[in-house]
Amino acid sequence: MEFLIEYGLFLAKVVTIVVALLVIVGFIVANREHLKERVQGHISVSSLNDRYEQMKETLLEAVMDKHEFAHRAKQQAKEKKAQNKALLKKQKAEQKKKPREKVQHSGLESTETTLPEQGEADAEAGEQHSRTVVKEKPEGERRRLFVLHFDGDIKASALAHLREEVTAVLQVAEPGDEVVVCLESPGGMVANYGLAASQLARVRSAGIQLTIAVDKVAASGGYMMACVADRILAAPFAMLGSIGVLAQLPNFNRLLKRHDVDFELFTAGEYKRTVTMFGENTAEGKEKFQSDLDEIHALFQHFVGEYRPQLDVAKVATGEVWFGQRALDLGLVDEIKTSDEYLTGCAKSADLYQVEYKEKTNIAKKFGLAAQAGVESAVSRLFSRLEAWRHQAQ
Repeated sequence: MEFLIEYGLFLAKVVTIVVALLVIVGFIVANREHLKERVQGHISVSSLNDRYEQMKETLLEAVMDKHEFAHRAKQQAKEKKAQNKALLKKQKAEQKKKPREKVQHSGLESTETTLPEQGEADAEAGEQHSRTVVKEKPEGERRRLFVLHFDGDIKASALAHLREEVTAVLQVAEPGDEVVVCLESPGGMVANYGLAASQLARVRSAGIQLTIAVDKVAASGGYMMACVADRILAAPFAMLGSIGVLAQLPNFNRLLKRHDVDFELFTAGEYKRTVTMFGENTAEGKEKFQSDLDEIHALFQHFVGEYRPQLDVAKVATGEVWFGQRALDLGLVDEIKTSDEYLTGCAKSADLYQVEYKEKTNIAKKFGLAAQAGVESAVSRLFSRLEAWRHQAQ
């Protein structure tokens, strides 16, 4: 048994070396291919209505009697045929009306008048971010919901995809449609999340209703994005808030001095570098750095206040995080509801389209990912067996 354990450990070392070599080679090849050609991604659209219906039918087929399920399918086919027939009849009627309208208006001169409604719209436009003026769809026409997902990290890496998705949606979205963003982010870099929030602001500027659904967390930069929405939904235990600014860095100056290592920093401009990791930080430098953080915090508060004027920003801009119900009480969110609950509810009266920007992967990347997954699986199985042998030996 000891021989098997030693042999297994030897194999583990060999596999580890092979994995390291594969990762290095894959990294080099992937970067070389990336430099040779930048392959653009593409927009992928899928119907959530079809997905929900498929899930429903699969479950019903499993629990219902076969004859009853077959009868139900036939009845649904008849109803769908009748609906299509009615829709076709309606379209033909509308086409007949259009020539008549052209004849009636052909002899009239075009004059510009300012309607009371237009004046009200202009006044509302003055309130830049308080709310979006959302127009309703004509009677009988189904709304369209465009569903996006944003899974944020410290660099807001999903921003690249979000830009493409928003641009695509705004090409086809009309007044009365809605954009729903399922947002998850603990926050991160200020400039990156500021740009991500600006992408969502494009939706509101276009007059399209924007809804943000938070199932887990939207803190700091994540809440900066969420506050842009006309309406924020949050799950009961979702964490929201953290309206604050954080900066931290280690300082190795004393360690360097202890080992007689000099650190020289040359700058042009009084505040080109306020604090540093290796030099001795002065009181003036620390004060300036803190002043910069306070200024960013003030900008953050102003940004939130613009989009959510009903919120007491001073009360919540403490850097604290609140869970769903408490966030609702404070005005950070508008409703306690999960994204699944909201989307499945909307699917009854609207057409839901999930929009994703997907990057194309070249052969080198696919090979590298496949090799990595295979090696990780092999190593995991190996260590599981070694652990089992060890327990048996004991």
